[in-house]
Amino acid sequence: MKSAVRLRGVEKRFPRVHALRGIDIDIEQGEFFALLGPNGAGKTTLISLLAGLSRASSGSVEIMGFDVTRQYREARNAIGVVPQELVYDPFFTVRETLRLQSGYFGLRRNDDWIEELLDNLGLSDKADVYTRLLSGGMKRRVLVAQALVHKPPVIVLDEPTAGVDVELRQSLWAFIRRFNREGHTIVLTTHYLEEAEALCQRVAMLKEGRIVALDYTANLLRAGAKRRLSLELAPPELPTALLPRLLGREGGRFILDLPDYALLEDVLGSLRAAGIAILDMSLAQADLEEVFLKIMHGVAP
Repeated sequence: MKSAVRLRGVEKRFPRVHALRGIDIDIEQGEFFALLGPNGAGKTTLISLLAGLSRASSGSVEIMGFDVTRQYREARNAIGVVPQELVYDPFFTVRETLRLQSGYFGLRRNDDWIEELLDNLGLSDKADVYTRLLSGGMKRRVLVAQALVHKPPVIVLDEPTAGVDVELRQSLWAFIRRFNREGHTIVLTTHYLEEAEALCQRVAMLKEGRIVALDYTANLLRAGAKRRLSLELAPPELPTALLPRLLGREGGRFILDLPDYALLEDVLGSLRAAGIAILDMSLAQADLEEVFLKIMHGVAP
């Protein structure tokens, strides 16, 4: 099966900036894939290449097996992009905007799907309102609808929930999950790393135009920051055997390093042997934000 997105040796140079440096990525069909990195890492430049808005200085970019330069018509038909910026024509209503977008892809009878998009994105009551009169959150919903109007196999979401309310965020992800279940490939960039952790099977992290991490989300979390066991004890003292595991104290609680779940029984056994009772216990594991920060600061997970 061919990749949904394939990049090989992709470089992008501007007069004063080397934005992308030897990018190699394969995103399989049906994946939910995260593209993460700080501002200036090259994410938006990479999305511009995927969308055909910019050309790579060298290397190849393919969407569903179509080269974005040589086979640009097929490649652009295969991708829908939700841009980070709010881009809209102020002189069209929402429904007119979606009909016009359908026309770009040669879709003459697309009203049934347009109505479904309006309903699922909470735009039905705004369908005949000029886009210039919509709130920022509603305009972002229109951008999502435009990207999905031709049912592309690859959907790229560039910061889709930036500055939007909780209701829109939840409804948007429910709709996008549906597309993913139906086999569409989703590529997400976001600064809300909890979204990437919850949604995406694999993650690529960019820094200064290079990929510095590329793996399954679960593998990154397993190899990430240490697990920490937080204990509230009575009496508030720690057995000598556990002192090497002590990372510190927070508000009277002991914070222990727990690199392996199997060691939890050793901790409990030491406390029982010392006659120390556990008043409260919690286990904190690494999240994607913690792993991301370590990688961005040059510490291998």
